[in-house]
Amino acid sequence: MREIIRTNDDVLLGFARALLRDAGIDATIADEHMSILEGSIGVLPRRLMVPDGEWQRARSLLVDADLGQWVKSDG
Repeated sequence: MREIIRTNDDVLLGFARALLRDAGIDATIADEHMSILEGSIGVLPRRLMVPDGEWQRARSLLVDADLGQWVKSDG
């Protein structure tokens, strides 16, 4: 799995995950439980992860959806 987005924004994560799911790309949110434990101070961002073989396609899809400013360029 490779990281494609790292953020504290739940709306961004949900939207990106839905876009990927609709395209048939399995996406997982990592560090979700750790960020809940730290409360709402936003210290621990969550990571949206995609399979290695789907990373480039997922990146292109998210950039085309105008989410490029949040998408990692190096994975």
